[in-house]
Amino acid sequence: MGRWRNGQGRLVVDPSEDEGARGADGADTADGAREARRAAPSGIPLEIATSYRARTRGLLGRDGIEGAILLSPASSVHTFRMRFAIDVAYLNSRMKVVSLHTMKPGRLGTPRLRARHVLEAEAGAMASWGIRRGTRVRVEQ
Repeated sequence: MGRWRNGQGRLVVDPSEDEGARGADGADTADGAREARRAAPSGIPLEIATSYRARTRGLLGRDGIEGAILLSPASSVHTFRMRFAIDVAYLNSRMKVVSLHTMKPGRLGTPRLRARHVLEAEAGAMASWGIRRGTRVRVEQ
């Protein structure tokens, strides 16, 4: 993984890590998610916020975001003073999605004890990229 600095990068969804993509009998149970992942760009534009100031500002005051923003370290978020709904993926120290939610503006997210990083994007974007619980992502800076 490594340590990042505030700035820009690319988010890469790892297609080899996908818990729940197969049922107990080995049959594919997530054809839609698999197709969405194939259609996802090879690298999603990513803003990286690691300083206290950058994490505090996050997506506040914006009308949208192209790509996603990674808050690190972080284990919870809120959407007070936000202008649009967001997808929130809580990531553990190995960059695996432990929880995924869509939050409307004016909400307070529950802290996730195992989360070390939070990934935010416009509502619906993460599903189109194939990100869901159990998916592993990588950051290229």
